[in-house]
Amino acid sequence: MATGPSFPHRGGIAWRFAANVFIGSTFVWVVLREFGGVSPIWAIAAMVASTDPQMDVATRMIKSRVVNVFVGAAVGLAFMLVGGSHELTLPLALAATVLVSSYVVRVQTMWRQAPITAALIIASGLSQESTSAGIEVGLLKVAEVLFGCFVGLAVSWLMSRLWPLPEPAGPAASPRK
Repeated sequence: MATGPSFPHRGGIAWRFAANVFIGSTFVWVVLREFGGVSPIWAIAAMVASTDPQMDVATRMIKSRVVNVFVGAAVGLAFMLVGGSHELTLPLALAATVLVSSYVVRVQTMWRQAPITAALIIASGLSQESTSAGIEVGLLKVAEVLFGCFVGLAVSWLMSRLWPLPEPAGPAASPRK
């Protein structure tokens, strides 16, 4: 079982990761371009962060990322509803999200996704100059991120079935760097 992200390594893992990213980004781009006003950029970034040639790593990444997306969205939405679309709302929400992540949720892997998601929500409100429009746009961005996460996991699973990685030679075997 892997203990951490499998990249960057040379050989089969690098090629599998490249294939995962190619397939996932192509799928996300094609699907999301069909929806008017939806940019696939956030979904592609989330897909890349959620995919891995090793399924145990991809599973851990998606679980952590989804938890932290929801934490960031909840804090960002709460600040938007209470503080509205004001510039001071952004740094306050980000600081609060870091504290919630540190003291309440405590999911270490991908914990920075929580304040990033809160920033997406708040920045959407600031750019729309309207709390309700900002919340709508922010939630759309969160949906894009979650879509990318699940595509990354699906591609990782599919590729692990179609192109299995060789098992390590033994406990003394270490990946090439």
